[in-house]
Amino acid sequence: MSGEKVAIVVAGGSGMGAAAARRLAADGFKVAILSSSGKGEALAKELGGFGVTGSNQSNDDLKRLVDGTLERWGRIDVLVNSAGHGPRKQILEITDEDWHAGFDTYFLNVVRPARLVTPVMQKQKGGVIVNISTTWAFEPSAMFPTSVVARAGLASFTKIFADEYAADNIRMNNVLPGWIDSLPATEERRDGVPLKRYGTSDEIAATISFLASDGAAYITGQNIRVDGGVTRAV
Repeated sequence: MSGEKVAIVVAGGSGMGAAAARRLAADGFKVAILSSSGKGEALAKELGGFGVTGSNQSNDDLKRLVDGTLERWGRIDVLVNSAGHGPRKQILEITDEDWHAGFDTYFLNVVRPARLVTPVMQKQKGGVIVNISTTWAFEPSAMFPTSVVARAGLASFTKIFADEYAADNIRMNNVLPGWIDSLPATEERRDGVPLKRYGTSDEIAATISFLASDGAAYITGQNIRVDGGVTRAV
């Protein structure tokens, strides 16, 4: 069994997921990446890691990723869950099929890999799961209806998971990005941010890096806003 630290990044082919993979590799992790586009497999090769081209909505593809990671390095210390994009319509125009697609994209994208890696982390007596969510999970925007509804559910799931597995030294937290440079920029959106700028994917990656580190060993079940002050918890 390898003594190296190992991280899996799901939906890590571009944007914040790719930035997280690069940052974790720079932090010394061996990195395994899943993406549907093939970009994750290419990035993993660049980083000296392991990549799978497949979907985070496929239990079989996720199992290939986890099994391949364990075959190479024998452990999984960190799981980062990113996501693609779900349906966006006016709230009452969203069909049942759209809602199901939204929950597949923004909620079950966490549940599926968590089922696979948690038993591994239990045997290791520790591990970290970080989910990329959205800052609008608690102050919902009509621009992202399926995202905010599903990710409000993800916040509850994360708290229950944290309660259930803290005794195994497994931590789960959500990062809540606001307007990030991987999204199309508009002056109106930028002006609505107290810091008057979009955040960067690298800033989200730095937050993920911290939550994956020993410096965050006493943080679990939390939703960490990284949004330039757009939303503020009471």
